[in-house]
Amino acid sequence: QVQLVESGGGLVQAGGSLRLSCAASGRTSSTVGMGWFRQAPGKEREFVASINWIGGSTYYADSVKGRFSISRDNAKITVYLRMNSLKPEDTAIYYCAARSGPATMTREAYGYWGQGTQVTVSS
Repeated sequence: QVQLVESGGGLVQAGGSLRLSCAASGRTSSTVGMGWFRQAPGKEREFVASINWIGGSTYYADSVKGRFSISRDNAKITVYLRMNSLKPEDTAIYYCAARSGPATMTREAYGYWGQGTQVTVSS
């Protein structure tokens, strides 16, 4: 099993920044790809960004390209999501996810999920 714990969410004004962290533990050696997803009230959970532990290839949703940056610290087994120029429409619960294969944008491909962290952007 793999456990994922997100942190770093909060309330921020539009235009501000936040950095989310996702600490992984357990059988992390079985994971290859990591992803961030978000879910706003009444909406489907959607892809935000993903990264591979090895090589560090990254992928982003069009809505966050140029504003968000995903990174990882293999020594700390932690993945980060740096969010700049935040907009009210970025308000959502942000979830970290892990999978045994390479990072992908497909939500259903991830087998491990964290509990989520709330991000609220005020206008």
